[in-house]
Amino acid sequence: MGGIVSELSENIAPMRYRAFISYSHTDARFAGWLHRHLEAWSAPGQPRLSPIFIDRAELAAGPDLPAQVRAALTGSAALIVVASPAARASGWVAQEICLFRELNPGRPVLAALLSGEPGAAFPEPLLVHHDQTLEPLAADFREGHDGKRLGLLKIVAGLTAQPLDRLVQRDAQSRQRRVMAVTAGAMLLSLILAAALIAALHARTEAQHQRAEAEGMVEFMLTDLRDKLKGVGRLDVMDTVNARAMAYYGDRADLSDLSPSSLQRRARVIEAMGEDDENRARIDQAYAKYAELHRVTEALLAKQPNDPDRIFDHAQAENRLALIETTKGNLAAAFPRFKNAMLLLDRLGNLPLKPEWLGLRSLVTGNLCAITLKSGGKPQEAVQFCRQAVALAQRQMQQPATNLSARYDLAFHYLWLGDAAAAAGDREQANRAGRDGLHMSEQLVASDRDNMFWLEQHAEVSLHLARVARELGNAEAARQLSAQAGLDAARLIGRDPQNMYWGKLHQNIVNFTKETRQ
Repeated sequence: MGGIVSELSENIAPMRYRAFISYSHTDARFAGWLHRHLEAWSAPGQPRLSPIFIDRAELAAGPDLPAQVRAALTGSAALIVVASPAARASGWVAQEICLFRELNPGRPVLAALLSGEPGAAFPEPLLVHHDQTLEPLAADFREGHDGKRLGLLKIVAGLTAQPLDRLVQRDAQSRQRRVMAVTAGAMLLSLILAAALIAALHARTEAQHQRAEAEGMVEFMLTDLRDKLKGVGRLDVMDTVNARAMAYYGDRADLSDLSPSSLQRRARVIEAMGEDDENRARIDQAYAKYAELHRVTEALLAKQPNDPDRIFDHAQAENRLALIETTKGNLAAAFPRFKNAMLLLDRLGNLPLKPEWLGLRSLVTGNLCAITLKSGGKPQEAVQFCRQAVALAQRQMQQPATNLSARYDLAFHYLWLGDAAAAAGDREQANRAGRDGLHMSEQLVASDRDNMFWLEQHAEVSLHLARVARELGNAEAARQLSAQAGLDAARLIGRDPQNMYWGKLHQNIVNFTKETRQ
């Protein structure tokens, strides 16, 4: 498949449109996305790629193209064909390609491959013109190929006569600037919102609606803003806000007079803060917050004992506390909490399944596999738990809203399945599960290389498999895996040197590498 290069000539007179997008209306959503992003593209010293013509209305059946479309084709400097099996079967797309080439023989025709293999996706006039076989200049937007970001840059290169490598470099620099802007903006916003929060916390005599507004602001800071900071590895920005919010939310002994909405908001905020502490290896602080979370979800469940969402929230709190007990080595205390979480989830069994319910069941089942193995239980029982967890996560991956989180969970499920299978004597399944876990983590990193959460998991998975390889006597594989884990950890530390969890992970990798060399 040919790469995108410019065919534009400097002596072509200015056209009315920078490009004409030809597509089957089956692919209208992608065509609209491409149109918006091309017209929004800008670079220093470069004219904008607008206007770009796109027909948004279904064309009536007829023998020929409407006059408006013919005029737009005549006045377009380039043609972009959204290639797919539907486009290949479209008579309109074929007519637009033929007419554009007849009217504008010296102007470029670019292909945006959306789905299907090229032979089944490229319309015939894209491949043959006047009995001459052509190799279309194509950007491959399919998953696992160029993807949307690189595919868009290839189309831009074809329209602007700029080298692709220069566009890629500029795009990387632009993303870096955006990350820095998000971090700086988040710091400023945290200070502003923290000041507003402090004022709200001291205004306890104000009306109920004012308190609700203040709590809504806190919830935004510790959920939406926190998620953005988590993606760029700057959770340290939230420390001051977390401390002030916990002082407010954790000092109330009696929760009976609070409304369910206030309790629910309280639970979300405390859970977010506990997760921040857990991710930064502050186990005692995380345990305190999860204990408070458990108290709040228990109060919610007491108010609404048959509400499925209240049952789910309390099951999640049980799972959170059980995980911290496991981290602290209290397996005897962790196991019944995992069981309690599963019993709560079983109460949801006859209801239409939500993606988040399925995700938590996958996590709890995987945790039962892990704790069975850690506590010296039967390996075959652990294997069964892990297989169930893998199946649940694979089912969850079919839900677009939770696809990435399911992939993240599945990578760890595979690792535990490998350990359980090895303990049960099934070396073939153990090796296969380890490979699957690493592959799943690699896919996540490839989907967004700036997401530090995915990179953290990749470092953990690589280190785990390096330890397994060393135990099996495969020193070379252990060295390669630990080297990859070291590169990942170095990137993490470079992003946030104050992150204690990443620092501990990096030190573990360094220690393992030294031991392997001895």
